[in-house]
Amino acid sequence: MDVIETSQPSTNIAMHPEKQQNNSMPPLKYGEFIATLPMRNDWKFMPLHLYQGAWYFTIYLDAVLEAQEKFQAQPNDVVICTYPKTGTTWIKALVFAVTTRSRYPISESPLLTSTPHDLVPFLEIEESRGETCARDLENPLVSTHIPYHSLPESIETLGCKIIYLCRDPKDVLVSMWHFFRKRLPEGIDKDAYLSMEDSFDSFCEGAAFNGPYWDHVAGYWKASQENPDKVLFIKYEDLKEDIVPNVTKLAEFLGCPFTSEEEEQGVVQQIIDLCSFESLSNTKVTEEGNYSSNSPFVIKNSLFYRKGEKGDWKNYFTEEMGARLDQIIEEKLSGSGFSFLSPQ
Repeated sequence: MDVIETSQPSTNIAMHPEKQQNNSMPPLKYGEFIATLPMRNDWKFMPLHLYQGAWYFTIYLDAVLEAQEKFQAQPNDVVICTYPKTGTTWIKALVFAVTTRSRYPISESPLLTSTPHDLVPFLEIEESRGETCARDLENPLVSTHIPYHSLPESIETLGCKIIYLCRDPKDVLVSMWHFFRKRLPEGIDKDAYLSMEDSFDSFCEGAAFNGPYWDHVAGYWKASQENPDKVLFIKYEDLKEDIVPNVTKLAEFLGCPFTSEEEEQGVVQQIIDLCSFESLSNTKVTEEGNYSSNSPFVIKNSLFYRKGEKGDWKNYFTEEMGARLDQIIEEKLSGSGFSFLSPQ
């Protein structure tokens, strides 16, 4: 699909089915600027706009611009960074549980009554709501989907610690495709809006939410190689297959390593169990609550959980398609020192 120009950024209500009744969206704060940017309409329910080398949906880009202008990091902030649908909810839960384990017994963890997204807010979404991104003073955690080169300047200036989680791009695409289809209103032809074939082609071209994916990964990978004390880079598959040493490494990076006594008492495994897909997806707040209510980003909490499985892409596109995407990703990452196809 060709890049097209637009004079008025669209906010198609299909992106926000909860607000269909009034058929209106909050006004864009940076609408005039966004209208000057190149645009694509690959995903149909809302345009993508090209800003600083990445493609963003209209309303989300408005939030990114506000975060860049207004977000002020604190020196002890820990920033959890992810590309959408790479395991964001899981890594937030793990980081929160690891860093608060001395404050809350496992049986009283806030993760049992609140979602990881409530406990570790997205800095861009909080700023877009007109609220300063609130951090727990004892445990200052924030998160973002923004690419490394576009992060609010204060994060790098103050040397905040960053944790980055990436995932096999094939599974990322499938998870993203499901997520957006579930956000579409009932009763419409979802294949007309979001077919796997069209979504696959767009993803391969780099035209996806916060894409190109390979650029997002490469930016954080380079930062982790240049400053490993400040940027921890983790692969979802490694975390899935070898979780105990990875959670142990996570705690060390965060400056709160597990003691020998904690290891003997099974605290590491207790945290892993608390943050498991089964545990998080079955809480009352997940089943009944909404994330970011009273904002353009309201989402049912249950939509953040689908399968969390490795290799689910095989159920949705062919081996040939998988090989094509692997080849594109490897070519784009060539020379970076990182590969999804080999252990790091």
